[in-house]
Amino acid sequence: MQAEEINSFQIQEWYPKFKSVSIKTLIHQLPESFVEYLLDDSGLFLLPHSNEDALPRRIHKPEDEEDFILIEDSEEEEEHSALSFPDLELQVTNSINSLGGAVFPKLNWSAPKDSAWISSSRTLKCTSFSEVALLLRSSESLTHDLCHAYDSCTDKTSSRPSNFYLALRKWYPSLLPEMEFRCFVHGGVLNAISQREVTTFYPALLEKKAGIEILIKEFFADKVEKKFELKNYTFDVYVTKNDQVKLIDFNPWGFFTLPLMFEWMELEEDIKKDVNSFQFRIVMGRCGVRPGLSTAVPYDYLDTSSGSGWDQFMNNAKEEEMKLPRSFDEP
Repeated sequence: MQAEEINSFQIQEWYPKFKSVSIKTLIHQLPESFVEYLLDDSGLFLLPHSNEDALPRRIHKPEDEEDFILIEDSEEEEEHSALSFPDLELQVTNSINSLGGAVFPKLNWSAPKDSAWISSSRTLKCTSFSEVALLLRSSESLTHDLCHAYDSCTDKTSSRPSNFYLALRKWYPSLLPEMEFRCFVHGGVLNAISQREVTTFYPALLEKKAGIEILIKEFFADKVEKKFELKNYTFDVYVTKNDQVKLIDFNPWGFFTLPLMFEWMELEEDIKKDVNSFQFRIVMGRCGVRPGLSTAVPYDYLDTSSGSGWDQFMNNAKEEEMKLPRSFDEP
């Protein structure tokens, strides 16, 4: 993959073309000083000085026994003198207000999903600049955007884009996780669809599957197929209660994109064999759930050997599944 292709997946590149069918989003270019703040690896965890006073200004020293310690006024003033971003804070505050008072943040490619644990709501919901900064500064997954975006490119000339952007996306509290899906496109053809939330079994989804497939295929043909310039990619969608399909994101085919209910080798082998059979996979039963972001452990690090914790969990799930009504059983 070339750098130009990777750039196509940046939200500031694709969102203007698809804003009418996507989640309402406001995008701001980040000052380089804020990017440097996110990249700081000194071991100190400082929140930017803010007029909000929504969160106490704190400093984190991993070597200390206590997670956080308050710093003296004189030291605080010195440490935060370089950690003030008034223009960005004003822009973010105005955007949050215009988007209904709550947003979730995202950089060029990635959202700080791994730092949701630090939020009081355990989600990516932000109602202030301080909360946005806290999630971004706490995230390890954003290292990809900041330092490794072009690692897989054959024509790599830089480790980062020339500019970083902060996308603030409207927060919807009533979204159902089981109604988000990842779609796989190769050669301009929609090859497969996967349930996005693979860590839970949703019985009601079994009855909706056929209808959802039709909706997503129509959405792809009408809204995506001829508008996205690449031939190989994935895109995420959300299906609303009134059967509308909303575009969430675009991601590359392969590389760091999770295949969820599939394996990349499996998808690519079918393409090599010219197998044109479309597949739509969802979690069909409790024993079909898979580890994901909610485990807080990378998939490859999970111990699935006999007698392991995950093995015991799967055995328990199978036992519970046997007790389900027949209509919920895996076919």
